[in-house]
Amino acid sequence: MKKYIWGGGILAIALILTAFLMGKFVFPSENLATLPAPEVAEGERGELGIDKNINEATIDNYLNRSDAVYRDLRMLEDPGNYESIGGDSYLSGYVNGFEVVPFPYIMNVTGLPEEVGQTYTGETLFTQDSDGNYIENYEESMNVIEDLFPRDKVIFLMCGGGGYSGMMKKLLVSLGWDESKIYDVGGYWFYEGDNNVEVKRELMDGRTIYDFYKVPYHDINFERLTRK
Repeated sequence: MKKYIWGGGILAIALILTAFLMGKFVFPSENLATLPAPEVAEGERGELGIDKNINEATIDNYLNRSDAVYRDLRMLEDPGNYESIGGDSYLSGYVNGFEVVPFPYIMNVTGLPEEVGQTYTGETLFTQDSDGNYIENYEESMNVIEDLFPRDKVIFLMCGGGGYSGMMKKLLVSLGWDESKIYDVGGYWFYEGDNNVEVKRELMDGRTIYDFYKVPYHDINFERLTRK
């Protein structure tokens, strides 16, 4: 399935070597302690689907598991104005161990706060229609999803503020994934743990740059897929 994700094996090797040289490589842990069952938080965080027990404040305790995959669902540069709600439209950093898969490439995004405006509106693997049904746009849509979000693993989802990760969990569950193995960890913008990998840098001349080369990023190449 890797042929649908840009860079394939060569990119993966390059990312591992880069991470190792930077001291950021995460080795799988053999400490597979029993996880608390997914439990949605109360209030506004619960409306987004964020987990009560495994979230930004506690995710450090659940990293490096060999039975899990970790997915951050932001774009490197999101067209939405997330600064208007205290976030960052650019991927300013991520939690070490997470790999970035841009959710707006997976499914059309709806329901964003009015002040954020509109995010990416290009090609997507799936479209959610007005009745809430998920429609596959490509012959390989399910293959790509199963490759990135393996059914036999525990799946930890994160994004900027919690919205994309909640939408992704709903999509996976609707497609038949085991809900008891999926955790919506919430938003990177609220993370204060010890495994932060900073991508955003302020230069001495006042400019801001983003070191995207640090990011273990999966871009979906729609030109290689077969439109239905």
